[in-house]
Amino acid sequence: MLDPLPPPPGWLRDAVDPWAIYYNVPALSDHIHEVLFSFVAYGLIHFVLSPLLSPILFPRHYPKLNRRTKLNWDVHVVSLVQSTFINALALWAMFSDAERKSMNIGERIYGYSGVCAMVQAFAAGYFVYDLIVSLIYVRMFGIGMLFHAVSALWVFSFGYRPFVNFYSPVFILYELSSPFLNIHWFLDKLNMTGSNLQWYNGMMLLFMFFSCRLVWGTWQSVLVYRDMWYALKQTWDTSSSSPGFPVDISSQVFGLRDPTAHCHELDEVCRSAGAEISRYASHTAAGVPTWLVLTYVVSNVVLNSLNYYWFSKMIETVMKRFRGPANPAQPPPAGKNEEEKAAQLTDDIAQKVVLDAAAKLEQEEGSLFHGDEINEKIASAVDTGITDELRRRKADVASAS
Repeated sequence: MLDPLPPPPGWLRDAVDPWAIYYNVPALSDHIHEVLFSFVAYGLIHFVLSPLLSPILFPRHYPKLNRRTKLNWDVHVVSLVQSTFINALALWAMFSDAERKSMNIGERIYGYSGVCAMVQAFAAGYFVYDLIVSLIYVRMFGIGMLFHAVSALWVFSFGYRPFVNFYSPVFILYELSSPFLNIHWFLDKLNMTGSNLQWYNGMMLLFMFFSCRLVWGTWQSVLVYRDMWYALKQTWDTSSSSPGFPVDISSQVFGLRDPTAHCHELDEVCRSAGAEISRYASHTAAGVPTWLVLTYVVSNVVLNSLNYYWFSKMIETVMKRFRGPANPAQPPPAGKNEEEKAAQLTDDIAQKVVLDAAAKLEQEEGSLFHGDEINEKIASAVDTGITDELRRRKADVASAS
């Protein structure tokens, strides 16, 4: 599918093209304006719109925040806008791009789709913004956030070689849990910790995190590993079969494709979209270097490992909520009122379990990438006092029965 946005102005393309060719990211020249636009937009949201609108929308809360928390607030505003927008854009691209759906295993590695590159451009613009903010406030946010920004921008630049351009919207969907994580953070700052709204949001956060990052993310990682292994083996086999000659795998990858097979004879847009899959074939003719595959795999494994680690911490937090003090004696059967109280207590504990797990995720992920000060308290949906109170109520119900 072609990029639905207009191309960059000629002067900008001419300025970027030599650098793009030198660094072997030729497709960047066609999307540099989108990268710059998203970078400027997110910068305006952070430094202008959020400080301007937040005191108006939240006059009882935002002005009372300290300087550090206000900065985190503005960062979370940008993150909320970006994650919501980029997820919607990625889902639209996946469902609308017919050419992407028709790609074979080789084209999923070397093929190019304008709309997928557009998704990457808007993501890259955010990571440039993230990198700048991390550099400016490195003492406040720490080296972890800076490292995350650099690595994310590095990996997403691969799509402009192009390399696994097909998978750009796929792995964007890791961020489907991010809007709910940001909302959880905001509800804490708005003194709505433990509210029903935070509970419903927490349920969506846990569901999205598990389904998108663990189930979807792990399965798609297996698929991209399979495709990259195919491409790497193809490169090795071609190189060994013709020692001393340049490798050219273009015919093996794109030779059997008919870009007009599913197009009406007068549909020029469809014909152009089909043809652009092999647009950068001359740049990928040498195959995929081993270092590139290893870099991608290591980055993906680290990210997936973090997701599993965070989820394990959430499970650990949930299990702690059910490890109350054991009663030495078996209580007699409860009456009707006591049964109702016990049922209500169970509902309360279940609700607090969800909130505590969501708070744990916000703390674990936020400690790496949002840079909250160590001495600054990250609000928890269930504090120790509430948990102890629930346990005391449970004991009172048991003893009264």
